[in-house]
Amino acid sequence: MELSLRARVRAGDPAAYGELFDEHAAVVHRYAVRATGDWAAAEDVVSLTFLEAWRLREKVEPDGESLRPWLLGIATNVMRNTARAARRHRDALSRLPPKEAIPDFAEELVGRMADSERLAAAHRALGRLRRAEREVFVLCVWQGLDYAAAAEALGVRIGTVRSRLSRARARLRKLTEAELEHPRGEPEPPAGNGQVRGSRTAAARPRQERTR
Repeated sequence: MELSLRARVRAGDPAAYGELFDEHAAVVHRYAVRATGDWAAAEDVVSLTFLEAWRLREKVEPDGESLRPWLLGIATNVMRNTARAARRHRDALSRLPPKEAIPDFAEELVGRMADSERLAAAHRALGRLRRAEREVFVLCVWQGLDYAAAAEALGVRIGTVRSRLSRARARLRKLTEAELEHPRGEPEPPAGNGQVRGSRTAAARPRQERTR
């Protein structure tokens, strides 16, 4: 009897691990891109996820269908740990003496997405959700997991997934509308009709000088 991919991964079969990577690496990468909004960070998440998957292979349940929820659960933990490490790094840097800023003129433009502005706006809105709501939304809406698979990935009850997703949808709708209406970093429009107000004396002075 031929062993399933799940059983072969659990047994530590290198060929099965290669099949697992080929089948699910793109899925994990899309999830990480949508969750982080950063292509380079997403590639790191993929690498760390499959390293962890190999380390935890003996914890794969012997029964079940797709291993996608298990991998996305690992990816979720990887991103949590990465975010915590990044916060600790920022905190450490904030305690260092300030350095003179040097402009970076070699920054590359990333054009892999047809609409990077839309991704940025969506990620800004997602970033304002609570972490638990954000994770459920990305898994269920963007990754297409059903409630049971998302619950397995996150280690929570199905009812918890339902309630979190409902709250996430409602909050994200309001936050996205706010982002589209007032994007962060956009300069405030000038008050009034756009004319610069000044004193009548100052405005009239050039005419008086010309008539002298």
